[in-house]
Amino acid sequence: MSAAVADSSLMQNSVNAFREQILAAKKNQTPLSIEGGATKNWYGNPNNYPKLSTTTYQGILDYQPEELVITACAGTPLQEIELALAERNQVLAFEPPHFGDKATFGGAIAAGLAGPARISAGNLRDYVLGVRLMDGRGEDLSFGGKVMKNVAGYDISRLLPGSLGTLALLLEASVKVLPKPAASLTLRAMISQAQALKRLNEWAGQPLPLSASAWIGASNVQHEGELSIRLAGAHAAVSSASAMITSAIGASEVPPAVATQFWQDLREQDLPCFNIADPEQVLYRLALPAACPPLQFPESKLNSLVLEWHGQERWWQGPSDPACFAVLKKLALTQGGHASQFKVSNASTVNSQRFTLLSENPLTVGLATVQQHLRQAFDPAGIFATGRMA
Repeated sequence: MSAAVADSSLMQNSVNAFREQILAAKKNQTPLSIEGGATKNWYGNPNNYPKLSTTTYQGILDYQPEELVITACAGTPLQEIELALAERNQVLAFEPPHFGDKATFGGAIAAGLAGPARISAGNLRDYVLGVRLMDGRGEDLSFGGKVMKNVAGYDISRLLPGSLGTLALLLEASVKVLPKPAASLTLRAMISQAQALKRLNEWAGQPLPLSASAWIGASNVQHEGELSIRLAGAHAAVSSASAMITSAIGASEVPPAVATQFWQDLREQDLPCFNIADPEQVLYRLALPAACPPLQFPESKLNSLVLEWHGQERWWQGPSDPACFAVLKKLALTQGGHASQFKVSNASTVNSQRFTLLSENPLTVGLATVQQHLRQAFDPAGIFATGRMA
């Protein structure tokens, strides 16, 4: 195995240092902002609290390929996890985005983000089997385990994904992994947005090996765009589905190397359609129900639109003014979804910034109450209350 294996003595030193930092923060009544590789520090509400870095606590603790489970420290580079899995022909099925070479295992879990395969494989949270954490009292706690059916009572391990370090310090996690599909193939065709959504919804209801999809084009509903469909599974299933889809929409096969790069660039938002050159433009994200039809977006300079997850996730470039954002939020809410601002500026400029202010979509009263009780149980002194989440 090429990935680094955790050193027990260094691990204990790191755990002791974490506890000391947490207890000092409690004494000084100063919250701590947990940080791994800082590749997702744009995600969530901003804060300027002192950092608690997890990068000293890294290494693979246990990997059982035959059991489809890997356990690693939070500070382990995500690339090391994926390389170790690749050596045994296995993968993280939810395809977590890195957004940088320094992305960590713990950071991926804390952010809770999933890539193109989210629509077929499920969310990151579905794969977390167990966690070890340190709460706001400096107590070392473990929940869950290393098998799928091991939970009695509250499944605390599923609360960490997406918590952005505001509930507790994640030390270790065990996640379920999956074998790499025996066959994978990407098809591409020019097709209208309405046709793409109709076809994808039809095919999603059939026993087809649909792994991911992306439609890229103009937000004007009359225009055609480029639909990419990834099939993954058994050779026979992929071959049969490929023939059917090719016949239905006139698709052609994308060369394997080109397809691999495309899905990686889509996951990391490195495609040209995600670049914002105009400081007055914003990349908006809309999360919508499966049955949502094409939407009529406001006027925009670029009108660039990307549909992922069979249309349940949509990215649109438009004006950054509050009026436009208000229209988008109302548009998404009418369909039973929500909208958020996600990215501004161009990646080549000094002022490049991604951002997602979670306060734009506040919690319901019921969820806010549950969240308050959880934080009181795990962090009564507010050590991790950075406000990064709403």
